[in-house]
Amino acid sequence: MFEQLSGGLTSRQILVSLLVFGAFIGLAWLFRFFLVRLAGRLAQKTKTKLDDAIISALEKPVVVIITLGGLYLSVLLVPLEVVLRSYLSKGLYIALSLLGIYAVAALVYALAGWYRREAIAARETGLSRPLLRLFQIATILIAALLGVLVTLANLGIETAPVTGWMAEHGWRIALIVVLSMAAIVAVSRFIPRLIAVTLARRAGESEEEVRKRADTLSRVLAGAGQVVVLLIAVFMVLSELEIPIAPILAGAGIAGIAIGFGAQSLIKDLIAGLFIILENQYRVGDVVRISDVSGLVEDINLRRTILRDLDGIVHVVPNGEIRVASNFTKEWSRVNLNVRVAYGEDLDHVISVINRVGKELADDPVWAPAILTPPQALRVDNLGDSGIEIKILGNTKPIRQWDVMGELRRRLKKAFDEEGIEIPWPHTKVYFGNLPPYLGGDQGSARKGHKKAAH
Repeated sequence: MFEQLSGGLTSRQILVSLLVFGAFIGLAWLFRFFLVRLAGRLAQKTKTKLDDAIISALEKPVVVIITLGGLYLSVLLVPLEVVLRSYLSKGLYIALSLLGIYAVAALVYALAGWYRREAIAARETGLSRPLLRLFQIATILIAALLGVLVTLANLGIETAPVTGWMAEHGWRIALIVVLSMAAIVAVSRFIPRLIAVTLARRAGESEEEVRKRADTLSRVLAGAGQVVVLLIAVFMVLSELEIPIAPILAGAGIAGIAIGFGAQSLIKDLIAGLFIILENQYRVGDVVRISDVSGLVEDINLRRTILRDLDGIVHVVPNGEIRVASNFTKEWSRVNLNVRVAYGEDLDHVISVINRVGKELADDPVWAPAILTPPQALRVDNLGDSGIEIKILGNTKPIRQWDVMGELRRRLKKAFDEEGIEIPWPHTKVYFGNLPPYLGGDQGSARKGHKKAAH
């Protein structure tokens, strides 16, 4: 029924081989267009992008692996010469092995990249992000090494020394690296949550203040914990590489003593930073003035504090250089504003207008969450050259005082215009030889004096 073709092949064998290969192509198509789409729809219902990272990493390698697997089985069903079958089997086996290594490496790389993006989005502190990037690079290098070893082994080239060492030490090093990365990530996740749960709220301290203090402590403790895990992992890897650790530790001790004598400023910075954090002098997110530099605290550790001023300039201040730290936004802030009015105004009326405007601002739903006590006139603060200064005080949430003062100035200007209250500008009256009328001088003489002044 089935005709034998040239080369010893029958049409039945070729048909069965093609059917097997076609079935695997159909399976790959089914995986690509149905399972991937279904997983994508399910991934849209989740908040994280983990599902998308896994699908994008495995989609193409799995499709190619399924296709090559079908080609490999279809070749096995065809009676070929021994040499030709051996070459085809080796080639397909190498391709499948390389694709398998690539799929695993792509999955690990995608998971590390997903967590790295999640850590950046969550502003995670510590060494997680740079170490995850190094882990991704190491994954690529290890996958390339395994691919070369698998290819050489299938081509009959001796790789026993390398594979033997990897079988004895390589898996241990890989396990140490994976467990240390998991520990570093766990430290960056666990310590902030532990601090957030156990941190005691002080009397009069707002939730925002507690959060700032928790963020600052988390940055320092998470970084220190990750450094300890990293050092332990490095020493364990060195021991697996059969590198003696004792001389390294001894050298590190001697170097530490030398650094201790030569880098006294560094020790001073570390001790000052420790007291800054323990005493809660300022936190990340506060506006401070230290070492004659004012700005927003962007980062703080045991060695230095990073500030960014209103011009966007970043200032790095060693903690040992800080003698006086002025915190503008600790627990609460204050509106401290002087308003000047003309001498001819009724001060009682002016003060009532100021108090009314401050009360309206505090009752405004937009500004009420930022104001603790309404801005009110405190006293007549100064009798100036061209006007009377009235001091206004009020308490606000931390770092909101400048916003509130800007809005208060705007509203006071509108209210003064409506009430006819004059906001003076500097000016000077000059009289030549005559007293002004309100001091008993002659009006005509005063007019002459004005004319002379005008000339």
